[in-house]
Amino acid sequence: MALKVFRYQYENNKVYREFCDFLNTDVQKVKSLEKIPFLPIQFFKSHDVVSNTEAIQETFTSSGTTGMITSKHLVTDVSLYEQSYRLAFSEFYGNIEDYTVLALLPSYLERCGSSLIYMVKDLIELSNNEHSGFYLHNYDELIAKLIELDSSGQNVILIGVTYALLDLIEKQNFQLKNTIIMETGGMKGKRKEIIREELHSILSKGFSVSNIHSEYGMTELLSQAYSLGNGIFECPSWMQILVRDTEDALTYVDFGKTGGVNVIDLANINSCSFIATQDLGKKHSNNSFEILGRFDNSDIRGCNLMVM
Repeated sequence: MALKVFRYQYENNKVYREFCDFLNTDVQKVKSLEKIPFLPIQFFKSHDVVSNTEAIQETFTSSGTTGMITSKHLVTDVSLYEQSYRLAFSEFYGNIEDYTVLALLPSYLERCGSSLIYMVKDLIELSNNEHSGFYLHNYDELIAKLIELDSSGQNVILIGVTYALLDLIEKQNFQLKNTIIMETGGMKGKRKEIIREELHSILSKGFSVSNIHSEYGMTELLSQAYSLGNGIFECPSWMQILVRDTEDALTYVDFGKTGGVNVIDLANINSCSFIATQDLGKKHSNNSFEILGRFDNSDIRGCNLMVM
């Protein structure tokens, strides 16, 4: 399927085709995933990356500080995004109606253009639960709600930007038994960066939970990978990770070795499904992967900038 999508996007995506031609790609000789050219993610800042001529339904934009050029993902069929994150969520967590969804994030109206907020807003609505909702600065209300729901035996998912989750446990130590804590990224300039093991240890202690879950997604992708603990991510079946050599972007490293993260996202059929990110990571033999950091001088970006 990925090879079919590659040929389709080569024919229909002007930006991607020019990039492939610049690499002297012989389309007929591309017969494996490793031979597919991966578009550098920076192209989403400078070009309109689209693979059809349909009207744009949604424009998702990355977070950024003042003066920063942000990425834009032009989405011609937002139902593909909805289908992707709904299926992925159910694959990893089951029926959304079994949960109360609490989001320690800006509300959708405060941050237009965020693909994360679009997803979480929809999950909140799909939960069909009167207690689900967004929280940002109203920490006291969130603390009371979280303790009340967890104590009642309700399954809760608290999705939060990392620094805000740390702020929350500094205000209140929790003893949670029925709540999943899901963090969505690093400090992004709001707090001192700390390694994942230390961060998850602090959060686990503060919430009294055994594992911290994580979501790996970005503006330029219509799919997400999830970690149910220990920073080990798994993809839904229509998404896959390859790890490229940091010194030679057209070659790949072995399992367990660190390199640049390339993402195949077949939900990106109408933009580009083959993206070379600025993340560093390593892949394991069972196709799970870890994110270890970012290339030097890559932009501060992501969910945490929404709350600055």
